[in-house]
Amino acid sequence: MTILDTRTVPDKTTTRAAIKERLRSAHRAKTRRTALTVTTLVMVLVGLLVASVLLGGVGRVDPADVLPAAFGLRTGLADYMIFQIRVPRALAALLSGALFGLSGAIYQRLIRNPLATPDIIGISAGAGAGATTVFLFAPALAFGAPVAAILGSFVLLAIIHALSLRRGGVDTYRLVLVGIGMSAICIAYTNYLLTVADKHSLAVAMRWLIGSVSAADWDGVTVLAVGAVACGICALLLNRSLGSMSLGDELATGLGTSVSRTRLAALLLGAAAAALATSIVGPIGFVSLISGPIAVRLVGADRAVGLSALIGAAIVLGADVLAQNAPLISPVPTGALTALLGAPYFVWLILRRRPEATL
Repeated sequence: MTILDTRTVPDKTTTRAAIKERLRSAHRAKTRRTALTVTTLVMVLVGLLVASVLLGGVGRVDPADVLPAAFGLRTGLADYMIFQIRVPRALAALLSGALFGLSGAIYQRLIRNPLATPDIIGISAGAGAGATTVFLFAPALAFGAPVAAILGSFVLLAIIHALSLRRGGVDTYRLVLVGIGMSAICIAYTNYLLTVADKHSLAVAMRWLIGSVSAADWDGVTVLAVGAVACGICALLLNRSLGSMSLGDELATGLGTSVSRTRLAALLLGAAAAALATSIVGPIGFVSLISGPIAVRLVGADRAVGLSALIGAAIVLGADVLAQNAPLISPVPTGALTALLGAPYFVWLILRRRPEATL
């Protein structure tokens, strides 16, 4: 007698349905995690904004005037202390951090190298050289520093890109090394400018070059806000193409992505974001380096670009609060604390690189 096997063998339709359901479940879980992460970061940013405003020596202001003054609804001491000094400083820290974080994430995803960020490969140094030139010798020029910073970063980006070409493509490790060398040249040029500046300009410029939001005003906040909105929209439009390019140039081309145009647009966008932030608050170091990897660990590479802006904002704003109020060390420039955090991470990144990945 023949015994029939009654075990159920799943057909192809059932298998495909199960796979689709697992993918949908994974997508929903990732969406929930992203929403939770964004909500937490927004709450942290709100808390840091409040702390930045309230912990800045506003004890002489009537507590009932603090909130109205933050919206420009008071006059006298409350208006000066809060609306003219504290609020612009806090907003400048938040917006510049968002621009630094966004620029770093764009470069890291485009070049697929965690070291390829604007502050490491010299883009920020080029922006700083351009802004310092105007800052020291033409301070009255309207929007001169932001324009000069963008021009300086674009010129340096063009040089680095040209020197990094190998066999018709960009060698990412050569790009990092060439960028570090060009950064040293820009720093040398900036140091020369400082030697011919007068004493007052020298003191102000030195604090700015370390990275500080202490001199932020509403004009600077306006530039940062416009730049952040414009760069955010452009990053959103480029995000899908950057995702395709992370699979490789050939596969991205097969998926319909214009690789050359996307690469050029992303390089210019990252340089512009870093240059705008640098022109207002100085080259605050290592924010663009550490924001992207943190975002990738939290939500994955495909959603890291937008989240990196929030993380960068939290890093700079938090560092500024500590720079103003931490015992024993305050007050210090904000860039000093970000360097203290970022420099060890930079060394760790270099040490963990595989030997075969070096030039």
